[in-house]
Amino acid sequence: MGIRHIPLKNVRITDGFWSPRQRLMTDVTIPYMEKILRDEVPGVEKSHAISNFRMAAGEETGDFYGMVFQDSDVAKWLEAAAYSLALKWDDALSRRVDETVALIGRCQQPDGYLNTYFTVKEPENKWKNLLECHELYCAGHLLEAGVALHEAARKDELLHICVRLADHICGRFEKEDGIPGHQEIEIGLLRLYHATGNIRYRDMALRFLNLRGQDPEWFKKHTPAHPGVHYGGYDILADDTIYNQTDVPVRKQTVARGHAVRQLYMLTAMADAAAETEDTELQAACERLFENITQKQMYVTGAVGASAFHESFTVDYDLPPDRCYGETCAAVAMTFFAHEMLKLRADGRYADLMELELYNGALAGMQQDGKRFFYVNPLAVKIGVSGVAPGYEHVLPQRPPWHACACCPPNLARLIASLGKYLWSEDESTLYSHLLIGSEAITRHGRIRLESAYPWEGKACYTMLDGGKFSLAIRIPHYVQSYNIIVNGQAVQGEMKNGYCYVSRNWQPGDIAKLSFDLSVRRIHADPRVRDCVGKAALARGPLIYCFEETDQKVPVFSLSLLGNADTQEFRPIPGLPDDLIGLRIFRKDKTKQLNGQENQAAVSYALNAIPYFAWSNREKGDMAVWIEGL
Repeated sequence: MGIRHIPLKNVRITDGFWSPRQRLMTDVTIPYMEKILRDEVPGVEKSHAISNFRMAAGEETGDFYGMVFQDSDVAKWLEAAAYSLALKWDDALSRRVDETVALIGRCQQPDGYLNTYFTVKEPENKWKNLLECHELYCAGHLLEAGVALHEAARKDELLHICVRLADHICGRFEKEDGIPGHQEIEIGLLRLYHATGNIRYRDMALRFLNLRGQDPEWFKKHTPAHPGVHYGGYDILADDTIYNQTDVPVRKQTVARGHAVRQLYMLTAMADAAAETEDTELQAACERLFENITQKQMYVTGAVGASAFHESFTVDYDLPPDRCYGETCAAVAMTFFAHEMLKLRADGRYADLMELELYNGALAGMQQDGKRFFYVNPLAVKIGVSGVAPGYEHVLPQRPPWHACACCPPNLARLIASLGKYLWSEDESTLYSHLLIGSEAITRHGRIRLESAYPWEGKACYTMLDGGKFSLAIRIPHYVQSYNIIVNGQAVQGEMKNGYCYVSRNWQPGDIAKLSFDLSVRRIHADPRVRDCVGKAALARGPLIYCFEETDQKVPVFSLSLLGNADTQEFRPIPGLPDDLIGLRIFRKDKTKQLNGQENQAAVSYALNAIPYFAWSNREKGDMAVWIEGL
């Protein structure tokens, strides 16, 4: 037995930070999303996704509305709803889920095919344009939803629909070559394989991965002309092999390029497949790409995909903070990728990445009220420029209530609602604690309870509810310089390996292991190779990256400086934000600069006030910056 993740059904989150956010999902966000999908929320971007299914079922007339991949919004909502039902059973939600699944079933064709766009609008063009038309992408998300309802809510009707759909896909693409334009079906097929044990689905996922890049001109040869029709909202060129990650076979890829979410979904599937088949070449490719992304193409918040042009990675160290794209979906996908890498090896870098994304890159995508969402997550915003000036149209200073391309909100909802499955893993001799999130878990080594004051305090307490002889491997965050582990009142050393401290003993029921470490404020200095951030610094405390908002400052945000060694103080509450959030304050006395760079003669006393990045844009609109002058 290799490393296996503890399934969601065996984990219950009891955390001061994350439990309220999961309740926000169950009580506010997931119901709100459902109403939008049904066009029941006035004044927001229309979805029409449920109506598309009704039209495909022959129960409504009209024209297909939305993106060619509009079905995926419903699939991701169903997956989030499955996790919501696991967190908090709701009879009314359960009935609506059943009704939606039944509607989807009525859309399925006799051969198993299922896609509303091509059923309603272009039935003659099914499977003819894999590059742009997202049939496999939508199918992958539906398979994920079917497995989630089966595993989290004990509902199997959608799983049966998905088996028929997967069999249809296998029946077609086992016989002819096909490459998904937008990677995702690989993840869905592997999840279906794990749920059913049917190796056919695993092998089909591997076939899609193995074909990619074998013929860099495949899309050019197999994409039909369609003048005037823009399936993805913009032109996707068949010969742009870097954008499509088809320039070289997946096992030979060395750097992340092209569409960020596609790249990360593919890597998620590659890591899963590598763990399942013990494919060392796949694993090596995943490790190379992980290293390239995290060391050369990732923002300090965990955001990836620097360019608004095709939502893409660009080149190493090209990380402009004010033009950052940083799609919320990409941060979610980074979490998926890191989670799968932990099945290959217990390496603290992967759990560190999950933590970075969860507390920063992903969480920033949602308003505190759970009803507004960022698609793009910049690290700097200037009012009058961001969202207005050419080249900055995508950088919005406030979260919209919905999007025409609404992939991000349900993606974030399914991540937060299923958070329990990212916390623990195990093998024959070890129980791994990846994230310091309060929870109770049922494992092969017995039941365990974790109580945590994280991210506000560096304290966690593990209580053994059962006994057993095994190692408890506690991931120590990368920024921690020193820590203490005390078991039943006695300090222990443990064995530090790859970011985890292994405490091995014959555990008895009631044994307590306490972890403590300092959460001092850190200054992070920008890599000088990132030309847009030369000489700048950011603040961090624990897992949280901080930013500076105009509403908290006495001087303009872009005149702030972290120069010198002034002490940083923590404070709470932050005006206008929840009381539990900790802010950071640095007192300064500086000469300010004029537009021409000359210093004013009179020194100005002021305080720099920083807030957690995930909480920005929850008050009045204003400038924001993560990086400020700070040599």
